[in-house]
Amino acid sequence: MTPTDTGLEVTLPDAPGIPGLRFRRFRDASDWAPLAALQRDAAIADQDDEIPSPENLRVSVENKPGFVIARDMLIAEVDGRIVGEANGTATIRDGYPVHYLFGRVHPTWRRRGIGRALFRWNERRGKERAAAEPQLGGPSAVIGGFASEFEPGAEALFESEGYRPFRYAFTMIHRHVQHAQPIPMPAGLETRPVTPDQHRQIFDADDEAFHDHFEHRPATEEDFVATFAQPDLDTSLWKIAWDGDQIAGGIMTTIWNSENEALGVKRGWLESVFTRRPWRRRGLARALIGATLVELRERGMEEALLGVDAENPTGALALYEGLGFEVKVRTRRYRKPLES
Repeated sequence: MTPTDTGLEVTLPDAPGIPGLRFRRFRDASDWAPLAALQRDAAIADQDDEIPSPENLRVSVENKPGFVIARDMLIAEVDGRIVGEANGTATIRDGYPVHYLFGRVHPTWRRRGIGRALFRWNERRGKERAAAEPQLGGPSAVIGGFASEFEPGAEALFESEGYRPFRYAFTMIHRHVQHAQPIPMPAGLETRPVTPDQHRQIFDADDEAFHDHFEHRPATEEDFVATFAQPDLDTSLWKIAWDGDQIAGGIMTTIWNSENEALGVKRGWLESVFTRRPWRRRGLARALIGATLVELRERGMEEALLGVDAENPTGALALYEGLGFEVKVRTRRYRKPLES
């Protein structure tokens, strides 16, 4: 700890006795690069496909709705080097409060109690948040997080702390983008180049399309800022279908340059695939995915990834499998009552 960190240090009752280990709050912008490096190293060890640059990380964290970085993040250091981090958020979903726990420990420092100490701090922080904001508490409030099949330590931690898996999600991959071919659009619909004056309409259409999905959280202004502030944003990748002046559906794709470099891959992420209700069951999503894969092929990409809830009500999983995507990673969602 530097002299300027003395007011940031946090004492945890269940911290392991590791020489040089300290826990502190977020300091300043100098933390972004080591936090991004921590996430990169942890992601590679866990076969996680999301590796942000420092700027990507900053934009996403600073625009989490209701999140105060000086309050809701805790960092673990050993001899001044960041080796772990935890943070949490809370929102109302489907009428009840849901508290989410996130965190990671550097692979070389796992199995030593650092992750459990961070986890328990994060859980206590959730209860403090509920006490301070009554709408986030009560008997219906739940708390939980995520762990993939390649994170056995995280799965064991959740289960040992009383959490149980209740739902599943998949990361899916298309490994043959070079063979992509266009699929005809439904009659009366067309795609157009995205222009800045369309950003809000596209953002709102995407949000509306997910209103009938499990625990959908209505998008906020912070979400809008985060979407359009990412340094890797390139809306020329996006495929937005129009029916006159109405958006029928779209795919918002990103090529994360630092992630591709770190993993040695050439891939794009279909960050959101959406079809508004009046235009469903007409083959629109198929056509948009086809156009997106062709676009990625023309950009020199070799793979495409997307995430999907295993119980997606629109039948998205079968659609993606039919278009050549396969499950790459299975993730469990863990949960328990907040007041348990």
